[in-house]
Amino acid sequence: MLKVFGGPGRYFQGPGALRTLGETAVLFGRRAALVIDSYVYGVLHERLTDLCKPAGVELIPLIVEGEMTPDTIASLRARAQAQSVDMVIAVGGGKALDAGKAVAKAQHQHLITVPTVASNDAPTSKNYVVYDAHHNLLAVEHMLFNPTIVLVDTEVISTAPALFFRAGMGDAISKKFEAEQCFRNQGQNMFSAASTLTAQLIAEGCMRTLLADGEAALDAAGTGRPTAAFERVVEAMILMSGLGFESGGLSIAHALTRGLPRIPGVGQALHGLQVAVGLLVQLDLEHRSDTMLDDLQAWYAQVGLPTRLSELGAADVIDDAVLHEAAALTLAARHAANFDRTLTEQELIDALRRR
Repeated sequence: MLKVFGGPGRYFQGPGALRTLGETAVLFGRRAALVIDSYVYGVLHERLTDLCKPAGVELIPLIVEGEMTPDTIASLRARAQAQSVDMVIAVGGGKALDAGKAVAKAQHQHLITVPTVASNDAPTSKNYVVYDAHHNLLAVEHMLFNPTIVLVDTEVISTAPALFFRAGMGDAISKKFEAEQCFRNQGQNMFSAASTLTAQLIAEGCMRTLLADGEAALDAAGTGRPTAAFERVVEAMILMSGLGFESGGLSIAHALTRGLPRIPGVGQALHGLQVAVGLLVQLDLEHRSDTMLDDLQAWYAQVGLPTRLSELGAADVIDDAVLHEAAALTLAARHAANFDRTLTEQELIDALRRR
């Protein structure tokens, strides 16, 4: 199996990175579809317009509302096509970025992502998630290529509430262990290919950065004042984590995000918080001989990540039928095959009960 490593064309990070938007966008044309949710539009649209106007780039707002359903995507695509845009600029959280990816794929156009939170690594990846109207996952779709430009303005990111930053750490900390499982068991990464050693080392570096600087970085979240530790952890959560999962591969921790939402109360928990608990389940199932499970739980306590299903909103007692459904959906996910052995539903249920 061939090895494939992929990533965004350019990655910009730092205080004021957003100021490069106009000079970057004009490389791809003069009319940009601005895919953005209504809240972020209200906060940033004047600034975005002012940044693009000197470069002669006009922004055509496409406001994202509700779930990222097939109907929502079809509507956004039709509006972009009717406006004859040259490129797509997606600004906001995961939903807006996913919507921008769907539009860029349909238009066969360059995509610039501008995250306003660091709750996951969506800004760098080609993947986007499609749900039904009840937030049940329908599919994970893919652009042909990753975003052309990623602009991470840490002044903007640092104004977001600490909850989102904490979720980003929960999502990112898993990547070393998932990529490791994929590599060890000749699994496929998100390019349907083998992982490179480069991706494995990036995922390792992501974990080391989070463990070293996560607690200090969290202190800056929500303050609007990025620190050196904050900068390092943002890079780990967005760039290292994105490259680590996409080119390195995923395993049980992310497969569990297919099943965990079927447990009443858990579905509304942020993706990264679900992954954080999922990683502890994965490490439990690995029967490790080292102290990593204990070490991670100690770090979780330092940064406020959940360690139990009840902290995600689950009841203390979960019905057997619910756990069977959650386990079945998890094991049906493609990432579940990237593991040391073929898991049974009962093994997974037992591990969930220990959480």
